[in-house]
Amino acid sequence: MMKDLRIVFMGTPDFAVTILKHLVAHNYKVVGVITASDKPAGRGRKLHESAVKKYAQSLNLPLLQPTNLKDKDFNTELKKLKADLQIVVAFRMLPKEVWQMPHYGTFNLHASLLPAYRGAAPIHWAIINGETKTGATTFFIDEKIDTGEIILQQEIKIEEDETVGTLHDKLMFLGAGLVAKTVDLISSEKITTRKQPNLEEKSALKLNPENCRIDWTASLNKIDHKIRGLNPFPGAWTVIKNGEEEIASKIYAIRKETAEHHFTIGKIVTSKKELKIAVNAGFIIIDEIKLSGKKKMATKSFLNGYTFLPHAKVL
Repeated sequence: MMKDLRIVFMGTPDFAVTILKHLVAHNYKVVGVITASDKPAGRGRKLHESAVKKYAQSLNLPLLQPTNLKDKDFNTELKKLKADLQIVVAFRMLPKEVWQMPHYGTFNLHASLLPAYRGAAPIHWAIINGETKTGATTFFIDEKIDTGEIILQQEIKIEEDETVGTLHDKLMFLGAGLVAKTVDLISSEKITTRKQPNLEEKSALKLNPENCRIDWTASLNKIDHKIRGLNPFPGAWTVIKNGEEEIASKIYAIRKETAEHHFTIGKIVTSKKELKIAVNAGFIIIDEIKLSGKKKMATKSFLNGYTFLPHAKVL
């Protein structure tokens, strides 16, 4: 017999909202929501509210936005919610006193097939590294990051033209169902878990300007994977050298072309409608680009207003 568990949900971005919406729509008893505190963003530095906060407020769900998860006042308020179970989706590392609080513990949804791709950016790195499959995992939180005992996993294929945007959305909806199944197993007390193997798996390092820069000397496939794995967020970047001008630019939609050529690596080759970069064993054809300080543009529109000099290249 399933128990009607009191659930506290913790999350911040749109990915988490979809999971929370699924729980609410299927009548799970969400008694409180924890999300990030409002932060200044944009040119006006106006306070930005998380996607989870906006959704929780639309339903008048009890909401907490702690700046410090070890704060006594926060812990007091959290206890008042009397959660049987806590669910974490795209939030942050919890202190032991928080994740141990409910009777049934706290589980996390992670967008990879753990133990592979522990860390901050599992969806991006699965594509960047050329994986052909990934998935989602629910697991009980412990003292370390993404190392707790696995509850459920579900696999998904990574398509040849997959971007982080398309894969993000697929995993988001897959994850919503997986979280609901996990709650059902816990509430019926039919749950079994398994320990994660102690293996040195590929990690999902936090993205930064250094690891988002395109290495044009890499293979055609590796460059293709890198750009798709960062499209549309945060965007793979490069520097365009056009005469004396050097412009930081982000590359989005692309196609790859296998071909023999005599161009130096990084040479920009253009026509009236096409912009492509010479790489080992072919070209990267750019369909969407954004120059620093400018809007993202389709290549055809971009070429109407920008002229490349004969020796233009990417660095």
